[in-house]
Amino acid sequence: MGGAPAAPGQRLNAPIVVQHLLQTPQEFAEIPIRINPDGSVVRIKDIGRTELGSERSDIVGFNNGKPSAGMAIRQASGANALATADAVKRKMVEMSQFFPPGMKVVYPYDTTPFTKVAIDEVVKTLFEAVGLVFVIMFVFMGNIRATLIPTIAVPVVLMGTLAVLNFFGFSINMLTMFAMVLAIGLLVDDAIVVVENVERVMSEEGLPPREATAKSMEEITSALVGIGLVLSAVFGPMAFFEGSTGVLYRQFSITIIASMLLSVVVALILTPVLCATFLKPVPKGHQPSESVVFFLRPFFRVFNRVFNRIRSLYVDVVGHSFAKWTRYIAVYVLLVVAVAFLFKRMPTAYIPDEDQGILTVQAVLPSGSTTLEQTQQVMAKVRNYFLVQEKEAVESFMDIDGVSFGGQGQNMALAFIKLKDWHLRQRPDLKVKAITGRAMKYLSQIKEAMVFAFPPPPVVELGMASGFDFELQDRGGLGHDKLMAARNQLLSMARKDPRLVRVRPNGMEDVAEFHLDVDWNKAGALGVPINAIHTTVSAAFGSAYVNNFVQGGRVKQVYVQADAPFRMQPQDLKRLYVRNNSGKMVPLSSFATGRWTMGSPQLERYNAFPSINIWGEPAPGHSTGEAMAAMEEMAHKLPRGVGFDWTGLSFQERMATSQGPILYAFSIFVIFLCVAALYESWTIPIVNMLMLPLGVLGAVAFTTLRGYPNDVYFQIGFLTTLGLSTKNAILIIQFIKERMTQGEPLIDATLGAVKTRFRPVMMTSLAFFFGVLPLALAQGAGAGAMNAIGTAVCGGMLSATFIDLIFIPLFFVLVSRRFARRKPAVVLPH
Repeated sequence: MGGAPAAPGQRLNAPIVVQHLLQTPQEFAEIPIRINPDGSVVRIKDIGRTELGSERSDIVGFNNGKPSAGMAIRQASGANALATADAVKRKMVEMSQFFPPGMKVVYPYDTTPFTKVAIDEVVKTLFEAVGLVFVIMFVFMGNIRATLIPTIAVPVVLMGTLAVLNFFGFSINMLTMFAMVLAIGLLVDDAIVVVENVERVMSEEGLPPREATAKSMEEITSALVGIGLVLSAVFGPMAFFEGSTGVLYRQFSITIIASMLLSVVVALILTPVLCATFLKPVPKGHQPSESVVFFLRPFFRVFNRVFNRIRSLYVDVVGHSFAKWTRYIAVYVLLVVAVAFLFKRMPTAYIPDEDQGILTVQAVLPSGSTTLEQTQQVMAKVRNYFLVQEKEAVESFMDIDGVSFGGQGQNMALAFIKLKDWHLRQRPDLKVKAITGRAMKYLSQIKEAMVFAFPPPPVVELGMASGFDFELQDRGGLGHDKLMAARNQLLSMARKDPRLVRVRPNGMEDVAEFHLDVDWNKAGALGVPINAIHTTVSAAFGSAYVNNFVQGGRVKQVYVQADAPFRMQPQDLKRLYVRNNSGKMVPLSSFATGRWTMGSPQLERYNAFPSINIWGEPAPGHSTGEAMAAMEEMAHKLPRGVGFDWTGLSFQERMATSQGPILYAFSIFVIFLCVAALYESWTIPIVNMLMLPLGVLGAVAFTTLRGYPNDVYFQIGFLTTLGLSTKNAILIIQFIKERMTQGEPLIDATLGAVKTRFRPVMMTSLAFFFGVLPLALAQGAGAGAMNAIGTAVCGGMLSATFIDLIFIPLFFVLVSRRFARRKPAVVLPH
């Protein structure tokens, strides 16, 4: 009132507010439905009731048995998981001061504690690796000054590597930290080679540190560059693979390449400067034991005496191999056959399962005859088991009834079990695998439902459970019934296969459906529109959104639905009336009849084909690759027109398995080209190629002995072993060629080179072995991945050291003799 333009002299200016949104259930109850001719009013409260309730009543949640509401938060692509989780928790603490009394925030499912603890474990392993490498260097060198020089290179190279990772947009995660642990042993190798050679020159020739460093660098610079290029080239192809496997590969590839190239730069620039300034002059013939602390001299004298004997024995074995080369070739062939045999028999997998401190439970009750009340009773039994019988390991139990990974329905439920911190679960029986085994024994006794407990997949978002993820597809248009029959046939075969356990459908079973047949002719004659029929039935038995109301300053929704006692049975449909075009109410039973049928409650598609999702796990002692092979064997026995495919982690595993041979072949090809370019020869790289199977022997044998499969981490260890075998060959061949250029015969040059290089090769190899050993022996969070890669690399390092050292000089001599070219005769002019 009084709004502009206003009449002259207007003195009243006030807004007009007309009632719009209702705010309380009582106000809705007073809404008139009909006003009779006599003036009486029929209101909503006369024929129904109004109440405040949850927006959805078909899904309920409980945390440790108390009512709860769940909210899922996922980090954005590229976001830092730990920073995101911390930000969410800080915000919830800020908001919790406004919560009603008795309400609090809990985190029953959180992946970031595992990430944080796993990274902490790798960091601890990193320091252990540095310490072990320091000890090995000191034992071999016997000189604390010489030992400090390679140690100084470690933080310098790691800081440079972190800068490179930041440039490429990578984060500090388990994969990059694994790569750094591997890089510790690799990056000190270059500095060790420099320091050891400087000390050898000083001891043998009596040169001062500066001159000895200059001469040493002339001898080994090309070898250092070659080693850096070869190792970088081995890991380079990994960066270009696609999919999730490519993401894993790239973490390692960029980290190791950056650390290797930076270590070469440090070895060529910083290490020589440190040698020239740190090392003290020593007389000709000086022994390492002479410069150590007096109380350690007896140990170093014994060590050097034993080491010199081993070196002499090694040189004798190499010399014997030249005379009896056919026997050694036979041994080599047997070793190669053993490698091929063991590698072929290795089971395959994607990546190891981890104890992430979380366990998931999924329950499915009979469809059609189950209510949410029955589902809650089953989940109460499951909850009681974990909170009482597994209380030593379980921290909390949150169940969500009415929904699961397979769909939504009153007969389905899902639970997240949060386990206690890893340091409180050191015993083997408190690990997630043991807990799962005990839980399945109890859950299998629940008669009312199928209940499965399983850990989450090792890679979040690639599936929802560990094991395999199988899609059975109708590719021939057979129809839903035949697809279900094929599924049942497949499940029956899977139950009998000893390679498989816990094979189950991840979806919803066919349910009994009440099919309403409408006589459209009668409906049309009665003037009942089609949309009115649909609206009436869906509103009464389901619910219908009406409008909004305001509560506590927030706009909420209003739904209308028939009350529970009037929508429980098929005969309740006869109570429904539908308004026709004349405004009259027509009984639904006058133009519609009902019948029972069976049908699927949801439509599933995979790659556009009708499909059924099946989950399962390998039996103890078998890998996921073997389980997947078993499923494929059985799927081929199904009727024509039924196909299959893999999804989630299983799809990535198939990709990784198929990419493995390509990766190996390309890496070997790159090694060949790099060595050929280094020596400007097509024959010398043959020696390197012949050494590769011997390094792989240890990786395959150790991995097989520990029962680990051929997975992504094994492939990374495999490639690392290839590079290390080539490194040892380069260190020896480089000195053989230098001696031959000085006029020494082939045999003398070879024996002299292996004697000279035995110490640095053993020192670098053992430093790398003990640097990686903490990975192979790790326990706790992330131990699965650390053990897998550590075992492969440690085994490969041992065989690449103790077997390759015999065959490298032998094959060099044989190849050199075979491909030796006779120099053309020089004709002097008269």
